Amino acid sequence: MNYSKWKISERSGEIPEALLAAGYPPLLAALLNIRGISTAEEAEKFLHCGEESLIDPMRMKDMDKAVRRIKTAFEKGETVAVYGDYDVDGITSTCLLTDWLRNRGISCYPYIPDRIEEGYGLNIPAIDKLKSRGVSLIISVDCGITAAEEAKHAREVGVDLIITDHHECREQTLPDAVAVIDPKQLGCGYPNKNLAGVGVAMKLICAVEGKGAEVLRHYADLVAIGTVADVVPLTDENRYIVRMGLGMIEQTSRPGIAALLHESGVEDKKISSSTIGFTLAPRLNAAGRLGCVSVAGKLLMTSDRAEACRLAAELCELNRRRQHLETEIWDDASGMMDGKKPETPIVLASEKWHQGVIGIAASKLAEQYSLPTIMICLDGEKGKGSCRSFGGFNLFDALSACSEYLEGFGGHALAAGLNIKRSKLHEFCAALGEYYKQNKPEELPTLNCDIEIRDPKMLNMEGVESLSMLEPFGSGNPRPTMCILGARLERLMPIGGGKHLRLSVSFRGCSFECVFFSHTQEELGVGVGDCVDIAFTPQINEFRFRSSVQLQLTAVRRHDPRPLCERLLRGMPASEAAAYCPDRGAFVKAWRRIQAAGGAVASDIDGVIRQCPNGLEPERFCICLLALSELGLLRSAIPGSVLGARIVPKAGKVNLDDSKLIKRLKARRLQWQKKTPKT
Repeated sequence: MNYSKWKISERSGEIPEALLAAGYPPLLAALLNIRGISTAEEAEKFLHCGEESLIDPMRMKDMDKAVRRIKTAFEKGETVAVYGDYDVDGITSTCLLTDWLRNRGISCYPYIPDRIEEGYGLNIPAIDKLKSRGVSLIISVDCGITAAEEAKHAREVGVDLIITDHHECREQTLPDAVAVIDPKQLGCGYPNKNLAGVGVAMKLICAVEGKGAEVLRHYADLVAIGTVADVVPLTDENRYIVRMGLGMIEQTSRPGIAALLHESGVEDKKISSSTIGFTLAPRLNAAGRLGCVSVAGKLLMTSDRAEACRLAAELCELNRRRQHLETEIWDDASGMMDGKKPETPIVLASEKWHQGVIGIAASKLAEQYSLPTIMICLDGEKGKGSCRSFGGFNLFDALSACSEYLEGFGGHALAAGLNIKRSKLHEFCAALGEYYKQNKPEELPTLNCDIEIRDPKMLNMEGVESLSMLEPFGSGNPRPTMCILGARLERLMPIGGGKHLRLSVSFRGCSFECVFFSHTQEELGVGVGDCVDIAFTPQINEFRFRSSVQLQLTAVRRHDPRPLCERLLRGMPASEAAAYCPDRGAFVKAWRRIQAAGGAVASDIDGVIRQCPNGLEPERFCICLLALSELGLLRSAIPGSVLGARIVPKAGKVNLDDSKLIKRLKARRLQWQKKTPKT
């Protein structure tokens, strides 16, 4: 991804003494400070939150009505259906609620609609089918908040409906159901608006049982998988739930999860949110994408180890098929773009694409073209689309504004789905384009860096390993992005058939191995020997029983010394300048360069940068000039400036350490060193 600019946190480099005194390594302490945590008590609460973070489920609107209706179903021995969605959040929600109801002695049908034949959400034929099986109560999970017509039909045929969902609500069309539970609806006093669908389903069980902690001890693994997969913020109670779930997955007693970990080759590795996001979730999602969602559901609920192994192998094969289809669709969509660079959202449609896979291709197109993207599968007059945002553009609001051209839509600000008639495509594209022009985000997103690493020793094994305490990572608690400004690119090597890069960089006496996924040498824009800025996430790489720090790159750009040089030469404070505090050798190089230039400093900032001698960074050269001017060895016609300064003839000898500027920079650097562990 390309970025318009890099934004480094204003707190970068600040390390609270209280956290160091409590034993937190400097790198972790600095990151906690950036997240607004500066005391040991705050750190303990964030890192090790417990049951106290769980919120009373009865604070949700309509929860009391849902509890009463479910208890009535228990008393009467009714047949209940759990109606879910075909993504990971919906699958885990369905399995969670079905397992609980069956354990309570209730006859329960799990129902997840076929993605291709039925589409998303409740539908009337499915309600009729469940009614014919004797179902008197349907509980929706991860869907239903927009199902006004379906709720009306259920009431007419004598089936009660409880809706649990977490998607955005349009209050004027809320379904008329026994209970509508969605923390995002108006009037709901539940403070956590960021529960996943499986989180809302779990809260329903907690409300009926009255024992939230005990429910989690049985189901936190399923809740964690659905929560991470749905990319909701992992803060507060979500963080606690996922942390608890990751521990359960590591010691799983569910044959299906154990088999999937084994089949995916990660059973002996540390289980983290990344394990869910990049290993378990894509395989579970593949079943729903390819119309075989029952495979995933059976896998999570089976108690038979042999069946679990068979289903896990089938799921991994479905995932390989999904990857193949994804490549075909991507190639076709790229061809349709024909090198064009549109200025409004991309909308593509085709009869050839697989409905279950277009969302992934839409995400890739959105990233490549830096534009929101909608890909639509056409079938006769009907079209079903997957929408992906870019740059913070709110898709849900955009679709709401263009809803007159749609048959239906739903989702979030960043990802959504829609139904449209072929005849309305042109009008929809025009309306969406106009809306985008009026609500256009930044052309390219800003890369937010948590910390600028000025002392490379902070990236030692202890420091990087301490970052695992921040797990689980995800939305609201992202993996920290760090940056190094002014590193030297020492080595560059394509890997993975040329699709990825391995790099080596050096910075202030330390070398780092880096990996940059999904980037080629041509796209990098820099070469060996260049001075570069890198943004990255540090990680521990284990290879052949050897552990080392590796930097997983997010972005690379050619280093631009001008911003800091300009601040220095204009006399503006710049704490980061301490990293460039010159030694005697640097002063010698700077002095000789001025002598070679006829005894004069360039009269403008760009000229000073060009004047910088080889082997010396421009920032360090500027500090040398300022110190020499302060000590009376250089004098400029412009008061208070070093620009255009000349060597003062017959100036006496001076002690470089007498410079107030150098003293300040050395004191600042000493503060860093005291807070940085020795390697």
